[in-house]
Amino acid sequence: MDVEILSRIQFAFTIAFHYIYPPLSIGLGLLLVIFEGMYLKTGDKRYEQITRFWIKIFALIFGIGVATGIIMEFEFGTNWATYSKYVGDIFGSALAAEGIFAFALESGFLGILIFGWNRVGPKVHFFSAVMVFLGSMFSAVWIVVANSWQQTPAGFRIVGEGLNARAEITDFWAMVFNPSSVERLTHVWIGAFLAGAFLVLSVNAWYILKNKYLEIAKPSFKLALFTATVCSLLQLAVGHKSADGVAKNQPAKLAALEGHYDSLATGDMYLMGYVNNKTQETAGIRIPGGLSFLLHGNFNTPIKGLNAFPADERPTQVNAVFQFYHIMVGIGMTLIGLTVFATWLYFRNKLFDKRWLMWVFVWAVLLPQIANQSGWFAAEMGRQPWVVYGLLKTSDALSKAVTANQVLFSLIMFTVVYLLLLVLFLYLLNKKIQHGPVDYGTKESIEEGTKRDNPLLAH
Repeated sequence: MDVEILSRIQFAFTIAFHYIYPPLSIGLGLLLVIFEGMYLKTGDKRYEQITRFWIKIFALIFGIGVATGIIMEFEFGTNWATYSKYVGDIFGSALAAEGIFAFALESGFLGILIFGWNRVGPKVHFFSAVMVFLGSMFSAVWIVVANSWQQTPAGFRIVGEGLNARAEITDFWAMVFNPSSVERLTHVWIGAFLAGAFLVLSVNAWYILKNKYLEIAKPSFKLALFTATVCSLLQLAVGHKSADGVAKNQPAKLAALEGHYDSLATGDMYLMGYVNNKTQETAGIRIPGGLSFLLHGNFNTPIKGLNAFPADERPTQVNAVFQFYHIMVGIGMTLIGLTVFATWLYFRNKLFDKRWLMWVFVWAVLLPQIANQSGWFAAEMGRQPWVVYGLLKTSDALSKAVTANQVLFSLIMFTVVYLLLLVLFLYLLNKKIQHGPVDYGTKESIEEGTKRDNPLLAH
């Protein structure tokens, strides 16, 4: 394999591994605000215990996320020096804003969140939870802004020529609010909320199945379920809006997402299928004219196809883009069905009696993660061959000095280190889950405390 392919694989691997953790921290941050808010509102010690437990897991996720994210910034300089020079003024300002306005806010208040129990008042501690959550949200803002600018560049001018060319900001807010940033950011936020909510659902479903910590597992499950239900339904609307933006700003990507080649034909919407890029044919289960209807309200309106673009200016791995996109959509619809069904059972007082459904929720923690990863792969592969859409091709963005052997060696090393981090994360996460939502001062669970005079342990 050549330098370009290896560099793309390396960056895809490192960013995909890193992207396991930020959505979990954003989603779990929202749940922490809800849990501690319920504690302040009701004074119910169960919600305090719930909050304490999930703060421990949040801290673990945050730490691993920071460790895995640092590598990517070095890769911009080692593997993608031409790209870094070209977009440094824009990408650098967004990364700087992420560090100043987001990471500092999140990490600063995280200390109070973790160690502030019995040291600050309940309202101050709740405020710290809100600030940590907002910090994680702002972090996503600047990362998505930087990536969205690559998808739909705005607010810039090109200075210099050839190898000396670079993009320079002319309008900061036009760069921030580029044509795709708001839609993509909302899509990412809700995907993160679902990742965090399903982590809470998974752990508490396991407790319910094992008949452990029921006094706090059931309230936790209920709040996470309501959050997941609302977010899964919102994601349907937000995802549709995002697709409209792709149709307007990146028509070649849209055509790849549905394997559509003929600009004279209506756009079919595939539920599943396979794209043969050589024969330029797509086969599968489809709704004839469905894509045309979603975009134009008419089943007979033609959609611009891949054949309308030069061969060197459209995605080559069309089937991969198609599959990743449909995995994301399929999981999104599955989450809607699962959460709405579970909510219906909850209001009929039958939810916790369905052991098979609890087992589904135990393993459903993987679904938002797979959907988030698939969505990013579809977005990034669908942008190819451009690293900055319409301006800089991926093949031209590489470092000129790096060799294939160097990239391969570093890829192997990163793989080993990241696998060790994954094992460590899963070990520590499992240890905390097995330990359970207990009082960390006395090592006694809520249920064990019911045997005493005070059923719900205080600080």
